[in-house]
Amino acid sequence: MPLQIQLDDSLQQDEVVALYRANQWSSADKPEQLLAALRNSHGLVTARLDGRLVGLGNAISDGHLVVYYPHLLVHPAFQGQGIGRQMMGALQQRYAELHMQMLTADGRAISFYESLGFSRAGQTEPMWIYAGSEH
Repeated sequence: MPLQIQLDDSLQQDEVVALYRANQWSSADKPEQLLAALRNSHGLVTARLDGRLVGLGNAISDGHLVVYYPHLLVHPAFQGQGIGRQMMGALQQRYAELHMQMLTADGRAISFYESLGFSRAGQTEPMWIYAGSEH
């Protein structure tokens, strides 16, 4: 079965936690909140290979002007195969008419998002109050 990119897929807690743990994301330590957050997102995209969840992304939006993409992750065993690009493409197509598409990128993700048309917003500086352990 080929890779399936799907908007608004149904998710199971165990598969979501496994994907987040594989990527060492601290939100895996709060599985109930993580699943609720994803299910209540304005937009959700998944990548499945033979039914296995190998990628996931979400969007928070007012539905009119602004969309923010907080999560996009691909299982490490499947990175570098264009899965993240396909998932972001599906989300960007869904929100193409909005005035502003936003995200926060760091490390290797910066060049990935730049290749999708994102750029630093003026002289902005990312800021947060964060309970996670990632830097």
